[in-house]
Amino acid sequence: MSETKTTANELPDRLSVDPKSPYYNAEILTRDVGIRFKGVEKTNVEEYCVSEGWIRVPAGNAKDRYGNPLTIKVHGPVEPYFRDKESS
Repeated sequence: MSETKTTANELPDRLSVDPKSPYYNAEILTRDVGIRFKGVEKTNVEEYCVSEGWIRVPAGNAKDRYGNPLTIKVHGPVEPYFRDKESS
């Protein structure tokens, strides 16, 4: 539990785009992160977890009482990657 940060070329097991989430990482999100879910590229992923095999995506245009999009959890194989193709 001493290592909580990931290296620049390594994606975490779980990542969220919501700044209020404990899984938010601005440093990782500054790079262009892509998600392949069930072999199809998704562009509307709010959060993902590789080990548990799920993503959270917005449920249409529905909003909660605070104006945040309502999300649904969809299960399946998740493959996060960096789109910027940065070489080491």
